[in-house]
Parts: sequence; C-alpha cells; structure tokens
Amino acid sequence: LNRPNYWGIYITNFVFFIGISHAGTLISAILRIARAEWRRAITRSAEVITVLVIFFGVGNILIDMGRPDRLLNIVKHGRFQSPLLWDVVSVTTYLCGSTLYLFLPLIPDIAILRDRTRGVRHRIYRALALGWQGTPRQHRILELLISIMAVIVIPIAVSVHTVVSFVFAMTVQPMWHSAIFGPYFVVGAIFSGIAALILAMAIIRSIYGLQDYLKAVHFNYLGVLLLIMALLWTYFTFAEYLVTFYGGEPVHMAVWWSKISGPFAPAFWTMVVCCLVVPFVILANRRTRTVKGTVIASITVIIGMWLERWTIVVPSLSNPRLPGAEGSYFPTWVEWSIFAGCAAAFTLLYMIFTKVFPIVSIWEIREGREAAVREVVERVKSYLPPQAVGRAR
Repeated sequence: LNRPNYWGIYITNFVFFIGISHAGTLISAILRIARAEWRRAITRSAEVITVLVIFFGVGNILIDMGRPDRLLNIVKHGRFQSPLLWDVVSVTTYLCGSTLYLFLPLIPDIAILRDRTRGVRHRIYRALALGWQGTPRQHRILELLISIMAVIVIPIAVSVHTVVSFVFAMTVQPMWHSAIFGPYFVVGAIFSGIAALILAMAIIRSIYGLQDYLKAVHFNYLGVLLLIMALLWTYFTFAEYLVTFYGGEPVHMAVWWSKISGPFAPAFWTMVVCCLVVPFVILANRRTRTVKGTVIASITVIIGMWLERWTIVVPSLSNPRLPGAEGSYFPTWVEWSIFAGCAAAFTLLYMIFTKVFPIVSIWEIREGREAAVREVVERVKSYLPPQAVGRAR
C-alpha cells in the first residue's frame, strides 16, 4: 500500500481485453443493421472474440485484487456512487448480452451438427438446438431476435468502455481527469477490436484453409475500417495532449513530459508508430492493403494499443499529487507470465470453439447464396431513379 502504482499491468490488461471485446458487438451488429452482405463470413469470428475475451478482462481485476474473495464486498457493501460499481454492472450486462447475441445465430448451425452426429455430441447439440427445425416461422422469429439484440448490444458496448474510462476520469489524478476520456476509450476499443478480428481471421483462414470464405475483399474492407479508426484515434490522442500542454498545470505537465521525453517516452513513441505510422503507410495504399498488409498493420495496432493503455495507467500513478510518494514501476516476471497465460488461454479457448462449432456461419452463407443477390437488387431499385434502373438493365 506504500507504493503509488497499485494499478499496474493487470489494469492495463483489463482495459486492453475489454477493448478488444468490442470486435464482436460493434463490428458484427453494425454490419448486420447496415445489411452489409460481406459480413456473413466474419460475424461469428468477431462475436466469439467478444464473449471469450471478457472473461480475461474481468480475471485480471480479480488477480489485481490479490484476494478474489473480496469481490463479495461488491454485493455486501457496494455503493452505487462508485464508478467501480458502475463498471461491474456494465461489464456483467455486456457479457450476458454478448453471449445471447453469439448464441442466437448459432442455433441453426447447432441443428445441422445435431443431425450429423451420434452419441454424446448428438445429445449435447440436441439440447442446444432448442428444437430448431428450420421452419419459416422459426426463421422469422430468429431474424427478429437477432435484429433486436443487434440494436441492444451497440449502446451497451459503447456504455461499457465509457464506464471503464469513468473509472479513471472520475478521479483527480493528473491526465486522467478529462472529459474526453469517454469517446477516446470507445474509439480505442473499436480500433483494437478490429485489429484483433483481422488477426483472428487470418489465423483461422490459414489453419482451416478457408480462403474461399474469408477472402481478400474482407481484409480489404476491414483494412479500410482500421485506417479510419487509426485517424480517429490520432485525433483524440492529439486533442488530449494538446489541451494538457495548453493548460500548463505543473502536476499535469510532469506526467506530460514523462511521456514525451521522460522515462515513458520509448513506450509513447512506439505507440505512435504502431498505431498511426505503420497502419497509415500500409492501409492508405490499395496495393499494400492486402491480406498480408492488413495482418501486419493489425499486429502493430494491437501492440500499440496495449502500450497506449500502459502509458495511460502507469505514468499518472508514478507522478501522484502527494509529495514524497513518487515511485517507479515495471512488471515483474510473474506479471508478464500471467499476461502471457491470459493470451495463451484465450487462444486455446478460441481454437476449442472452432473445433466444436462452425466458425463460419453455415446457414447465413446459404441464405446469402439464395437470397442476397435478389435482396440487393431490390434495395438498389428502392433508391435509384426509374431511368437509372432501366439503363442498368
């Protein structure tokens, strides 16, 4: 309790993992609502990331507490005036909503597995299929439920990382007490989520030979989204540091200079290179915005966004307002090992999921082949003038 950096790599990992979880809900839900046909092969990859990675974000909180049994204090002595309790409520709601949003589109595919398996697996799939027979009525109900959940999870996802930012911004720590932290954290979450989705798709594509489903066009479109989010992230970062510099408060400037030219400068400038320079150079050019190019950009973004969380958490705590409490912090080998274990466990669970359930939605691909072209033609007719439609014919 005598050292100022009571929050270290574990809280950095918490913010990082919760940010990556936005890959599923925001990307998948927005593409569903926008009726983007190219989404069909990638939505499940994103939704699985969301559900699994939340557990590791919450797990790092329990590790940081030292005694996980203290979590019961939230139930026994919780006060809703605390942003920490807001965080618990929002993350729990997000986990429940994301799990339901993952499960609903899985039902038709589970029914396919039910009809093609025997023994224990057949009984498990039969229970999970919930009596799905693929009737028109069931399809209508399923589509309605998926649409409702897609609309619901978007504001929940935005609120989650906004509340995560409130945990920092509601304090008076230097360079945390900022009104821009809400949208700044949400943009960073979407940014890192897209990068994680691209990397997961590339691994799945390579291991399972899904080149016919996860095509170059998917990586191209996601690469464009990644480039847009890189520019948005740059704007928010620039605004945050510009306002702090212009204000010139000594306590804030001590943290500011520690990032720009002090002990945290290597992490800060590596973050800038990884989150702006490399993605912009690769993704702004169509010739380099290939599968390989987007994967390289995504890897650098993931590294850079982890460093961004690091430079938010540690420098402010290393320069507290109280004199005589300054200290330095660097993770021990135990902390690095736990971080590596979280990444390895997430990868393991993700690959187990791909072995148990289809990682590419079978029924959505079938539906796309049967109805998507007709649907797109009707949609185009609805907003083009009649003469333009006649000329197109």
